[in-house]
Amino acid sequence: MTDLSAFIAGMPKVELHVHHVGSASPRIVAELAARHEGRSPVPADPEKLADYFEFRDFAHFIEVYLSVVDLIRDQEDVWILTHEVARELARQQVRYAELTVTPYSHVRRGIPAPAFCEAIEDARKRAEADFGIELRWCFDIPGEAGLESAEETLRIALEERPDGLISFGLGGPEIGVPRPQFKPYFDQARAAGLRSVPHAGETTGPQTIWDALRELGAERIGHGIAAAQDPELMAYLAEHRIAMEVCPTSNLRTRAVADLAEHPLPRLVEAGLLVTINSDDPPMFGTTLNDEYAVAAGLLGVGAEGIAGLARDAVTASFLDPAGKQRIINEIDAYLATAGR
Repeated sequence: MTDLSAFIAGMPKVELHVHHVGSASPRIVAELAARHEGRSPVPADPEKLADYFEFRDFAHFIEVYLSVVDLIRDQEDVWILTHEVARELARQQVRYAELTVTPYSHVRRGIPAPAFCEAIEDARKRAEADFGIELRWCFDIPGEAGLESAEETLRIALEERPDGLISFGLGGPEIGVPRPQFKPYFDQARAAGLRSVPHAGETTGPQTIWDALRELGAERIGHGIAAAQDPELMAYLAEHRIAMEVCPTSNLRTRAVADLAEHPLPRLVEAGLLVTINSDDPPMFGTTLNDEYAVAAGLLGVGAEGIAGLARDAVTASFLDPAGKQRIINEIDAYLATAGR
């Protein structure tokens, strides 16, 4: 595994399911917490964050996640966070990432939508110049905040329309948050040219995925691990090449799976689904994208060839233009030919 870990570390990659605030490093979270000490439950000591990020269940994870969101108080915080997330991704040889951003959570905490979008766009352009990484945005409805958040997320997406915005998503808890109620908002977003990438089948059953497909026009599924419970659904997803954004350690840490050995990733791959490997909220879950590829290699019993195949599948499932996809696939193939021997 040492040799494979080194191979993974150097392999060009894309990341399709990673959250903006959830990617804040312990150092950045601690610095923000120190700035707001006494007004936040988040520890200002990086050493204590590991304990703070121990989640009892998915509901507790959302509670902790929102406490970190509360630390992002102004335009400068947004810029620093975005630039630092890009730095960490680039360190892992990520060439392109579609970052899930939840503008509603920041706007309702007092950052004007134009200022928020200006900050992420400026940081995106600086990151490309500084680190050679391309970032794109998925504007995400926080499902727990209801239809008001859907209305506002759509408004910001359509009125501000930052250059990096390519897709429209739905996150937060699935239990008690039916997918069909968000259909009008996804219809409008898709009519405006945004791609549909809702979370589904993470902590609920296959029906949530069916709803995301039928009601929200999903082109990729965030998580989607419950598909393994429904052979008909797996066949549909495989036939239509609708990719799964799988995040194994996230599923373990939020208790969506009881044990990594029980993770359905192998069943999804065996059924012929287009599967991508992602990190979700990496510092909160004590992982990295490199770590997730290593976990996937263990679950699937594959070596360098198999890992490179997963990396190619992520490029295929991305919303990059054809030339951009081919460029990264060529880079993966060249890397495999030299480092994968």
